Amino acid sequence: MTADNGLVLSDIDPQSVRRIHLVGVAGTGMGSFAGMLKSAGYEVTGSDANIYPPMSDMLRAWGIDAMTPYAAENLDRARPDLVIIGNVIRRENPEATAVRERGLRQMSFPAAFGSLMLGGKHSIVITGTHGKTTTSALMAHVLVAAGTDPSFLVGGVTLNYDGNYRYGRGKYVVIEGDEYDTAYFDKGPKFLHYRARTAMLTSVEFDHADIYQDMAHYESAYERFAETLPAEGVLAVCATYPNAVAIARLHTKARVVTYAGMGGGDADYLARDVRFDAVGAHFSVREPGGSSGPLLLPMSGHHNVENAVGVYAAARSLGLTREQLRDGFTSFQGVKRRQEIRGELGGVLVIDDFAHHPTAVRETIHAIRLRYPNRRLWAVFEPRSNTSRRNIHQKEYAAAFDGAQRVSLKVPEPHDKVPANEQLDVPAVATAIQQQGIAADYSSDVSDLVQRVSNEAKRGDVVLVMSNGAFGGLIPSVLTALEGRS
Repeated sequence: MTADNGLVLSDIDPQSVRRIHLVGVAGTGMGSFAGMLKSAGYEVTGSDANIYPPMSDMLRAWGIDAMTPYAAENLDRARPDLVIIGNVIRRENPEATAVRERGLRQMSFPAAFGSLMLGGKHSIVITGTHGKTTTSALMAHVLVAAGTDPSFLVGGVTLNYDGNYRYGRGKYVVIEGDEYDTAYFDKGPKFLHYRARTAMLTSVEFDHADIYQDMAHYESAYERFAETLPAEGVLAVCATYPNAVAIARLHTKARVVTYAGMGGGDADYLARDVRFDAVGAHFSVREPGGSSGPLLLPMSGHHNVENAVGVYAAARSLGLTREQLRDGFTSFQGVKRRQEIRGELGGVLVIDDFAHHPTAVRETIHAIRLRYPNRRLWAVFEPRSNTSRRNIHQKEYAAAFDGAQRVSLKVPEPHDKVPANEQLDVPAVATAIQQQGIAADYSSDVSDLVQRVSNEAKRGDVVLVMSNGAFGGLIPSVLTALEGRS
């Protein structure tokens, strides 16, 4: 508790809470947490500036009263024992102000998740710069398929469960560990609240330039996370990233195991015999004392194989058998917006992916190339995140599109948090791509890109659209245009 921020709690007795109100409930994470709390038996309300489908429909289906806009009066209707303040909420928000003035108990989303969902449970936290959502979903599915009845909360819609969360009665809880800050009153990383006992560290590359000053500052977040694991815990870390391994070995009391994809040297768990086809990735895992035998993951890309090896390593530490892992991998359907096929019209296949960091762009293009080796690949990319809008990865983006035959780039709108002299130079990126022999163009207008793709895509093309946002409705517009053309 502080005089400035009101009655902020870092922990709370779940038995002292019956009515919970979430400020910022329409966000993907907060909305899913609201549903999870409802499943756990709490009376749940929420509020947001605007509440649109699909979240509005989901909240209604879960029986959650979602109020709009933000107003102090919403608290009169909610009568909460606890208020959860979302990451997007600013100090001057009228409900946040009223919570402080009334002295109501309040917590951040991560702190509340830790207190209300993780007490007495075995927390499995998947963290790292890349691959958190798909890897979290895979870990959760493997545990469900093995009959352990876990809970999970991930950052994307899992296709096996058609949602972001599951509330189970088993001891395991899988949570995607985000390094972004927690709330206006807590600028520390979210994952520090997740009470990790088993964890995966997939990668550490500079990201979130809006809150981290440099690589050392960014790495310090993972150092603090590693310190949270208990001595009886396990931290599986990707050997492809030596800095991640160094962080793990220097900063945790837990047992460290390493994993890697093909060519990972002496990692404890290593992918072998990797090959790809239209069905997905075929591989095996060399593990201490033996081999997994043949495995199938219905996804493509060496990065997805590597992440699966990490899941294998972490799950083996939990006692899962090779057969349970094989069955869980084979039946995994993936996550929306991760290599998600949105439609094929007139012989043009349109795929949606969340990639935005240059490493993710490069790996996603490589994965799609492996899955469709004989089709022309047209990559359409929007640098939308705060970091991707900046020129700190100017050279990396120029090299990230190898494997595509054509590239179209969106020039982002001006952003008040990115000074003009720090903005990504999209025309320069396009020129650098052209110098590699790849046809490249750009536009600041989504409708121009839609028209370009719909007019010029040929039968047999794969159009890979990458953005961590809605991209101005580009994909639905392209599909409509292709339908009209065909």
